[in-house]
Amino acid sequence: MPYQRQSERIKKMKLKDYGFKLPKELIATKPRGFLNASPEENRDAAKLMVVHRDTLEIEHRTFKDLIDYVDEGDVMVANNTKVFPARLEGIKEKTNAKIKVFLLRELNEETRLWDVIVDPARKIRIGNKLYFGSNQSLMAEVYDNTTSRGRTIRFLFDGTHDEFISIIKKMGAPPIPDELYNLRGIEKYDAERYQTIYASVEGAVMAPNVGLHFSKTLLKKLQIKDVQWQEITLHLGLGSPIEVEDLSKHRMGSEEMHVSEDVCNVINTAKQNGKRVISVGASTMRALETAVTIPGKVCPYDGWTNKFIFYPYDFTIADMLLTSFHHPMSSQYIMTAAFATPQLLHRAYEVAIKEKYLFSTYGDAMLIL
Repeated sequence: MPYQRQSERIKKMKLKDYGFKLPKELIATKPRGFLNASPEENRDAAKLMVVHRDTLEIEHRTFKDLIDYVDEGDVMVANNTKVFPARLEGIKEKTNAKIKVFLLRELNEETRLWDVIVDPARKIRIGNKLYFGSNQSLMAEVYDNTTSRGRTIRFLFDGTHDEFISIIKKMGAPPIPDELYNLRGIEKYDAERYQTIYASVEGAVMAPNVGLHFSKTLLKKLQIKDVQWQEITLHLGLGSPIEVEDLSKHRMGSEEMHVSEDVCNVINTAKQNGKRVISVGASTMRALETAVTIPGKVCPYDGWTNKFIFYPYDFTIADMLLTSFHHPMSSQYIMTAAFATPQLLHRAYEVAIKEKYLFSTYGDAMLIL
């Protein structure tokens, strides 16, 4: 049985309670085991910490050993969102100052309106024209301010929408997080490694990190073992830091998500038959919990979610969580703590730091049973 506490005995957790010191050298700058021979090399070579909620035991394995913890009929649910090359570099009109634009979402196909993040924001104002491409062949105009760094821009392009998207993809770079981009820029292999091998529905500007570790070989082994592989879609945005101590006051940004009826039927049938559901990643967990509109069952869902999960929380669907090693005080860490309990997760992270597990985008993985 999962490691649980009675809610009436739980002290109210604040943001500061989820802090810990993360050594900079443990932030992964490339996938573990990657030797630059081929983009698909050693996808499943990451370390895997296995945390048992019932016995509090911690095991040290590798990601490919995941197969040892699932049984025939279990359901593994993953997020099939696909990142698009959202990083653009260009220049500002007249001054030729270099600017960076991070595409967030397309607001209107016909008018080419996009929500973006700009850098340096102080130099980019409404009405400014921005030029992209080696010959400045693509132009955009700043249409509105949305946040301190956010802008709405309109691309000025006469071709079809497909032609426009094709140009954006050629000019853009993989949307690896700023933390990694500032450490070492873009590497050639990011185009493939910052994408899960099962990504199929384009729309995210952040990859579901733990999914990056799945190899074709591991997926085949899961299939042979008759583990039921199911996919939902949640298009991950950039997210925002939590700036309030009272977690009940934090508001997540809305993200588009889809859960099909077929997926719901597989999950609900498995639960009825006593099989386990494994959530691949925090985004999948949020999608599953959002789609619980009938007590104890996941239901078809097409819409948006801003669900923020924090301790104490009664999870309805997933029996196991496969996740990455997250930054302190992040929404992902806080949600993982709700599943494992904050005390157990804190102890697991202490062990992870001692044992030199790697954190963040290309870091190692944790399976919580």
